[in-house]
Amino acid sequence: MSTLDKNNYVAIMAGGIGSRFWPMSRTNYPKQFLDILNTGRTLIQATYDRFLQFIPAENIYIVTSVQYSDIVANQLPDLPKENILSEPSRKNTAPCVAYVSYKLKQLNPNANLICAPADHLVTDPETFKTICLDALHFTSHIKALVTLGIKPTNPNTGYGYIQYESFAVSENVFKVKTFTEKPDLDLAKTFIASGDFLWNAGIFVWEVKNIVAAFEKYLPEMHEVFDAEKANFNTPRETEAIERIYPQCVNISIDYGVMEKADNVYVIPASFGWSDLGTWASAYETFEKDYLSNAVGGKNVFVLDATNNMVHADHKKLVVLQGIDDFIIVDTHDVLLICKKENEQQIKEYVAEIKRIKGDKYL
Repeated sequence: MSTLDKNNYVAIMAGGIGSRFWPMSRTNYPKQFLDILNTGRTLIQATYDRFLQFIPAENIYIVTSVQYSDIVANQLPDLPKENILSEPSRKNTAPCVAYVSYKLKQLNPNANLICAPADHLVTDPETFKTICLDALHFTSHIKALVTLGIKPTNPNTGYGYIQYESFAVSENVFKVKTFTEKPDLDLAKTFIASGDFLWNAGIFVWEVKNIVAAFEKYLPEMHEVFDAEKANFNTPRETEAIERIYPQCVNISIDYGVMEKADNVYVIPASFGWSDLGTWASAYETFEKDYLSNAVGGKNVFVLDATNNMVHADHKKLVVLQGIDDFIIVDTHDVLLICKKENEQQIKEYVAEIKRIKGDKYL
């Protein structure tokens, strides 16, 4: 392994609860640990496999909730146990990125890091590898914070958007102009028509010393608490240090906390068959369909005169559907969800209401 390769690391962020994939995704076993697409590998396993093609296992870290550490260890038995970083509470992505970045800076000051979610789909792993290596090469030479932008195929309102400059600063690397959170349909159509917007994939690349400098500048309080404990990282005292740090951290995303404020942010436009698999409708798009355009997960599902449905059921359960169109039907051992596809963004609200009425039993 060359010196450059030794400096390349990956942090897979795996702490979310995936509430929009309810009722398959549950608080105690969320979607990153499920085989949502019936491929034989869970989403976190597929993400790990993808990075293992060009990053050695000892340089791959998983940042997850302490609640899920055992699941990660079970699903990724070849990953060194000390590479599973457990967060004592959920504080969004900024503390998650800070944890692995400050830890790696103590371990290897020249560490060059990719941060990526555990639950995304990539259907072209070879192109993904090429883009990641290009990004690592760029950040190893330039004091830059890089994000990967996906060339949009439709005016999707479920994604954030990145606007970028028209001239490249390096081959296929562009300065970011603006970040926009999920727009409404009219604005998304305007973005697509302009040609200078990309979907925000939430995959970031940087040298750890540069992201630490960005924390110091843009999230100084968070920097102070991590910096004060840095001598405890990579020692037996690390867990206790993290338990002191997290209660002092604000709940904020790395996008809001750093990327939207920093002036050295660049984007690499790419197409590698990406989906964030954020919702059942996005899963529908990636599933193979039958001749009536139904996406069916489950070996015992019979569809009669029903079209455009997303169906997921236990292989042992016989499910018969007749005469329905454009629905999400998810059947688990204790919950049956039947919801119009167009209302799927409200599943999160349904879950909140169920929690209010029924408590945590079905979550």
